Amino acid sequence: MTDTTTPESPDHTPVDPVDRVLARAEARPGVKVSTFGDRADGHPLGAAQALQDASTAYGDGDGEQWDREERAALRRVPGLSTELEDVTEVEYRQLRLENVVLVGVYPQGSQEDAENSLRELAALSETAGAVVLDGVLQRRPHPDPATYVGRGKAQELRDIVAAVGADTVIADTELAPSQRRALEDVVKVKVIDRTTVILDIFSQHAKSREGKAQVELAQLEYLLPRLRGWGDSMSRQAGGQVGAGGAGMGSRGPGETKIELDRRRIRTRMAQLRRQIRDFGPARDAKRAERKRNTIPSVAIAGYTNAGKSSLLNRLTSAGVLVENALFATLDATVRRSETADGRVYTLTDTVGFVRNLPHQLVEAFRSTLEEVSGSDVILHVVDASHPDPATQIATVRDVIGDVGARDIREIVVFNKADLVDDDTRLVLRGLVPDALFVSSRTGEGVDELRTVVEAALPLPAVEVHALVPYDRGDLVSAAHETGHIVAQSHEEEGTALHAHVSPRLAAELERFRTDA
Repeated sequence: MTDTTTPESPDHTPVDPVDRVLARAEARPGVKVSTFGDRADGHPLGAAQALQDASTAYGDGDGEQWDREERAALRRVPGLSTELEDVTEVEYRQLRLENVVLVGVYPQGSQEDAENSLRELAALSETAGAVVLDGVLQRRPHPDPATYVGRGKAQELRDIVAAVGADTVIADTELAPSQRRALEDVVKVKVIDRTTVILDIFSQHAKSREGKAQVELAQLEYLLPRLRGWGDSMSRQAGGQVGAGGAGMGSRGPGETKIELDRRRIRTRMAQLRRQIRDFGPARDAKRAERKRNTIPSVAIAGYTNAGKSSLLNRLTSAGVLVENALFATLDATVRRSETADGRVYTLTDTVGFVRNLPHQLVEAFRSTLEEVSGSDVILHVVDASHPDPATQIATVRDVIGDVGARDIREIVVFNKADLVDDDTRLVLRGLVPDALFVSSRTGEGVDELRTVVEAALPLPAVEVHALVPYDRGDLVSAAHETGHIVAQSHEEEGTALHAHVSPRLAAELERFRTDA
């Protein structure tokens, strides 16, 4: 059983949770336990380090954040219990703030990665609406196939849960249904896994019809093999004329259990959702085709969750997109128009964030949204410069980019939140990606340089033309400025002399005014 009080140093100042984690590891080789206490800013996340400090989280360039106020009004409230013995309160779980204990398993030599993963799980739990009370890490070659952490550690976890008054245990992996049931039988409270937490966050933050359909599809795919029967739900259906005793014609034979009926309904609903998501495709394809027909380049802003993608979009375009110091605050792709210094139009697309061990159900369900990344001309890869493990963030995002077939697209790595790091950290980050840019969406540092690099990376239209356009066809000159790249322009007696790169459609309209170079 662990001590639930916050330890203090000799000068009566609270000890940092990370130091407490390391101290416990030295005292008990092979076992890693950390307690996540209250932070100075009032958040119960402790040293999760996946969320930014509240004093530096928001800048002045985010516009009116009406959605953030609406979302904050729906926060969960403390109260009610999720202990498995009290089944009467199951229907109210979505209304309450859960007290959770985290648990993870890591092999020899990966302790630092396991700590970062557990801190990230703490941030995910807080975003989903929970209070993290304690955390347990166990070093073993492989997770226990029965209870994930082994019988002895499961009993110790039960004591920790009882001591701190937790009502939920969250495992830092995707548990098999048998592991979840066996661990629940030991700890006597609800047990969920990392995938469940991420799906819960997505279901809370989905706003559009397509986003809600994608999240529901991912949840049903995850739920289907994990259905459980309770009491009468395992009984057989009875058909025909059934007497008081449950006998009669139509009641003979194996019938269909309630859980089989639920599985059939889930499969039917999944088929409906797939058709619904597929029906959303033509509208997005039409918009994308219109941009390509007008040769409007597109820039996709991709990156790890909470790296500052929406804040950077707001800084570049004054879009006023929702910005919140939370994981997966933005799920729906947002497209905004921008212009280069010479007047060319291009689009910036804010996409859903990624996270390590992203559930494959979400990758499949959000594949239509991730097409914005694969269909772009330039990928703006945003990395949180203040994160303790940026290398893992970069690798995770690049893996997902490769999964959607966008590995060959030009990538510009941007280290955001540069105002939170010192020169030594910048030198380390520069070693990870030598040609990366450092920007701060909060202070505006490096944004002008980023604009210049993005504009230089935009592809040129396919056709190079030299034309003398009459003054009464100013619409063609305007179109060349808006959708093409002007190399040179001068005003002659007969009209405007243009040397430009334009789309094939505009080149056909300029053909009768073409001149020799």
